[in-house]
Amino acid sequence: MHQTSSAGRLARTLFATGVVAAAVGWSATPALAHNAPLPDGYVPADGAVVTTQPEAFRVTTSDALLDGATAGIQSRMLISGPAGAPEPLYYGDGCVSIVGPAIETTAELGEPGEYTVDWQAVSVDGHPISEKYSFTWQPADGQPRAEGSTEKPDCGGTVSYGSGTPQTDDAGAADRADASLADVLWIGGALGAVVLAASVTILVVTRRKPPALTDPAP
Repeated sequence: MHQTSSAGRLARTLFATGVVAAAVGWSATPALAHNAPLPDGYVPADGAVVTTQPEAFRVTTSDALLDGATAGIQSRMLISGPAGAPEPLYYGDGCVSIVGPAIETTAELGEPGEYTVDWQAVSVDGHPISEKYSFTWQPADGQPRAEGSTEKPDCGGTVSYGSGTPQTDDAGAADRADASLADVLWIGGALGAVVLAASVTILVVTRRKPPALTDPAP
């Protein structure tokens, strides 16, 4: 009976430890994720038909963007089109602004057709994220049209910032350190899950009633 009671107490202790460790580890998992564009975060929208010159081209992501210039990662936003032209034409100067979780630029479009937005930024975990998407330009009467350039615009990595204090590469390093800590916590959570499973098994086994004793044969 004493052995069974001790095993029961051990099982309950392991159970409680597993629950706490698993909860801590699993709660840290979201910190490991890259930024992702929000479904409604595209201006103009992906696949949209645009009839007036856009005031800005913008992609909003799920978390703050970093300044990765010192790490050699260039933020960019290139506007090109129309599709089917003899050679790609680019619009705007290629300079971008980072406003919290968003990257944006300005440009005037040229002849009607399908245009592509090619953007790259630095995720909160310090890694580059990039994507291309397209929209259709069908200018209404009276809309101005830009000539475009065959030379790809290059702002030399210059990035301006909107309201709020931009996160520099040093801040990015701190974020990556936090992510490393989250890795450790996540591993701890996985171990906690193993302990949890083992403790449940022990608890089930120790609670099984021993077989009934029978009187010895006379």
